[in-house]
Amino acid sequence: MKESEIRPKEIFNQFLHLAQKDTETYFRDSPRQKINCPGCNSIGKYTFSKDSFDYCKCENCHTLYVNPRPNIESFEDYYTNSPSSKYWATTFYKETVDARREKIWKPKARMITELLEKEIIDYEIIDIGGGYGIFAEEIQKINRNPVIIIEPAPHLAEICRGRGFKVIEKFLEDVSIKDLSKKSKCFVSFELFEHLHNPEKFLLNLNSLMKSQDLFIFTTLSGMGLDIQVLMENSPSVSPPHHLNFFNPHSVKKILERTGFRKIEVCTPGKLDIDILNNNKEKIKDLFWKTFLENSDETQKSRWQTLVTESGWSSHMMVVCNK
Repeated sequence: MKESEIRPKEIFNQFLHLAQKDTETYFRDSPRQKINCPGCNSIGKYTFSKDSFDYCKCENCHTLYVNPRPNIESFEDYYTNSPSSKYWATTFYKETVDARREKIWKPKARMITELLEKEIIDYEIIDIGGGYGIFAEEIQKINRNPVIIIEPAPHLAEICRGRGFKVIEKFLEDVSIKDLSKKSKCFVSFELFEHLHNPEKFLLNLNSLMKSQDLFIFTTLSGMGLDIQVLMENSPSVSPPHHLNFFNPHSVKKILERTGFRKIEVCTPGKLDIDILNNNKEKIKDLFWKTFLENSDETQKSRWQTLVTESGWSSHMMVVCNK
């Protein structure tokens, strides 16, 4: 897989340009509160600024996170009304939906199905932040378990209903046990965790909705991943106001254990780290990586990506845990 297949450069750059302008409009006057590391609750150290957002890094668990953090009302206003959010939901997503279905959602559906087939229990699948319902569609094709979507955005919730799915039109933090059935559940969440204003609150409420042995499977960005470590503030993944939390395979276990989860397994199945570096060669300061990218063929780059993925150093991270 290539980055350009799921994030065509022209429209992705336009999205980032709009988001950069929106940070001034929606967050310039927002009250900001200092927070401790969301991973281990230690005090982080200022690392860099990007588009008027300061990022700190925890010297204990190495989580990278926005601090001080604008209030939740500013983010709600941004995601509801901003030009960049509307561009993502319309132009960007429509332009890439077919490629994302093939390259992202079908493989994820197969991966989750394979995990569930190892379990004795039959699980109801709850997709948190189901978006356009593409993952739900794909897993429904190959998995006999029912799928329910939690999606707070009204227009996205309506699209998912139109695809035939039951939708709980709420933020996860507002969902109560009364909204759910009594069946065993597998909660899934993809590329949402890095956006959360308060990850601990999210996890505590999720845990309260789960029964013993219920599963939670999610993907998020690892701040210790290769492309983020090399590029840091120049990384396209470090994109405020969207990405606030960059946990890693060590720190994500800390917050999960603190909020009542167990049997935590973490892997980094990413495929794009080397390609992202290659697409941003002009921003790389490290001499080794500049030399490597300028003098390696596709076979050599592919071998390195396999090594990065299998050794736990990709910036795309997947976590499986239960209550």
